Amino acid sequence: MDPFAALADPVRRDLLREVVGGPRRVVDLAAGREVSRPAVSRHLRLLVEAGVVEVEERGRERHYRLRPEGLGPVSALLAELARGSDSVGAPAGRIAGALDALETEVRRTGRERRTTGAAGRRDTQEESA
Repeated sequence: MDPFAALADPVRRDLLREVVGGPRRVVDLAAGREVSRPAVSRHLRLLVEAGVVEVEERGRERHYRLRPEGLGPVSALLAELARGSDSVGAPAGRIAGALDALETEVRRTGRERRTTGAAGRRDTQEESA
């Protein structure tokens, strides 16, 4: 998973906000959330796969923290968009428009993955029946 896909989910964005302050345990990250602790663990695993979070084993506990260099591609895109708007004298609204377009694309991709995943599960279930 790339950093853009990792940031597409609001739960993962919230988890990133929490780990930016320092290492956090899964139990702490799951506390007060509407999603289960196993779901939080899955989100954290995806953030690790995307390279934006790293995990450290401390005895029986796993501690997660932000890997700022993993957000390099996102930072580079934002810098490129900012340079593009500055170089042609475009207003800051152009950057906002580009970010809106990026958000739309990320949502579309997420919907396609969910739809494809559900169809794949149905096909597998039908084959096994």
